[in-house]
Amino acid sequence: MTTDVEIAQQFTPRPITEIADQLGIDAEHLHPYGRDIAKIDLKALQKKNGRKGRLILVSATTPTPSGEGKTTTTIGLGQAFTRLNESVCLALREPSLGPCLGMKGGATGGGYSQIMPADRINLHFTGDFHAITSANNLLSATIDNHFFHGNKLGIDPRQIAWRRVMDMNDRSLRKIVLGLGGKNQGIPREGGFDITAASEVMAMLCLADDAKDLKRRLDRILVGYSYENQPIYAEQLEITGAMMALLRDAMQPNLVQSFEGTPALVHGGPFANIAHGCNSVIATRMAMNYADWAITEAGFGFDLGAEKFFDIKCRIAGLDPDAVVLVTTVRALKMHGGKPKHELETEDLVALREGLGNLDKHIESVELFNKHPVVALNRFASDSDAEVAMIKERCTELGVSFAETTHHADGGKGALELAKAVMASVEKNRPFEPLYDLDLPVVEKVRAVCKAMYGADDVAFTKDAERDLKHVEQLGLTGLPICVAKAPSSLSDDPTLHGRPRGFEVTVRQIQINAGAGFLVILTGDILRMPGLPKEPAANRMKLLDNGIIDGLE
Repeated sequence: MTTDVEIAQQFTPRPITEIADQLGIDAEHLHPYGRDIAKIDLKALQKKNGRKGRLILVSATTPTPSGEGKTTTTIGLGQAFTRLNESVCLALREPSLGPCLGMKGGATGGGYSQIMPADRINLHFTGDFHAITSANNLLSATIDNHFFHGNKLGIDPRQIAWRRVMDMNDRSLRKIVLGLGGKNQGIPREGGFDITAASEVMAMLCLADDAKDLKRRLDRILVGYSYENQPIYAEQLEITGAMMALLRDAMQPNLVQSFEGTPALVHGGPFANIAHGCNSVIATRMAMNYADWAITEAGFGFDLGAEKFFDIKCRIAGLDPDAVVLVTTVRALKMHGGKPKHELETEDLVALREGLGNLDKHIESVELFNKHPVVALNRFASDSDAEVAMIKERCTELGVSFAETTHHADGGKGALELAKAVMASVEKNRPFEPLYDLDLPVVEKVRAVCKAMYGADDVAFTKDAERDLKHVEQLGLTGLPICVAKAPSSLSDDPTLHGRPRGFEVTVRQIQINAGAGFLVILTGDILRMPGLPKEPAANRMKLLDNGIIDGLE
């Protein structure tokens, strides 16, 4: 079987200037990073191109640990639109080094539906993650430096809300002690690291309208509390100007191309299980401004990324998708029907039928937002005709559109049926309605999401969560939307519950205040904001060949 890396070697890139010309982006707004990548100046948004700017959201059913090809489907769909001579631009998230070197491997699609150059995009790219990490940790260093030089603001070291980040999976850094080694080494206190994808700076960059908006968001970062329990904000440390300097280039979207030459804006990379899971508002608007069809995705299943796409990103940015694609696979639905993960390639109609409940729930969830889902079956070679027919039959019973895709093996040609179904679905969609009103109490917002998206009976708050809720109320932030951090492998907060769980309640463990980003992070179950490496990480299979090719980055 030909690997993604081997397929990538078949790719003949067009100069990135040609891709920009295809979209109508002026040369003065293009900042090339070599031949194949460019940054786009934010001034390009000021040029109105008369494009229709219809937005397509791609989401998925609850995935297996290896994913169901949502990004690959998004890219294949974009290539199909190109084959149909439609004006189209992809708007995707940037990969994070942690999962690329850890559990998942590369995150630039697969087969003949990849964005290129895949190795550079997966590893470092244009340095956006580095800039976000640096800005985040500059604030952390400033906080500890403030302690060292007298603590003029009276910040309580026991009540620091800001954590360091790094773009790597490293469980040993989740909880640490800082400042050991004597009085010249700093003030000892407890601290820890999150992964960069969960940094509030990442969320702020992805939700900001422009540089001025990002600066306002950085200013209102909640650093912690004083000894008098008064909030301390980043603006008071006089460091947000330097943070903006570090983020100057990172604010600009990155332009690349797919294997078949479809333009792609790749910008921002928050995870959907521990963050809000959507690419930047700036890149999405840029794609809509320069193309008739803008295709974007939201991380993990519809219950996570897509819910946040609607209730956070669309609400904040004033967006509303014209179509919604729901990616599923035979193997994922068999897993949800109880089939062991190592046996998913063998036909099992009984397990598949049992697992259809997961698909049913996600279809219901899409419809809660007034959207007509197009179910895209990402077909694998091991899928039998009978299994595919069963899924298609269920979609027919539920009155939703269905398209079988083979874009991994066939590129855009394998997603033509899907593209036509998506275009036909536009007239069936109505303006979305959020799941909850912002003026509801926080508990009721959480309850609304957990009942509607996950099928929970109710929610329970631990004592720590109730204490955090009091802080939210004291700071007058109860009107913010919520961002639920939850296990991605289950509709519930228990990662072992597959299918369509019923009769459960969701336990809220903590609430983190992201005042700058403009939402409250609701931590449920045992979810962690710093992943760990698996027993055999993907990095073990990677090597740099003599010809400069990175092998094993799949």
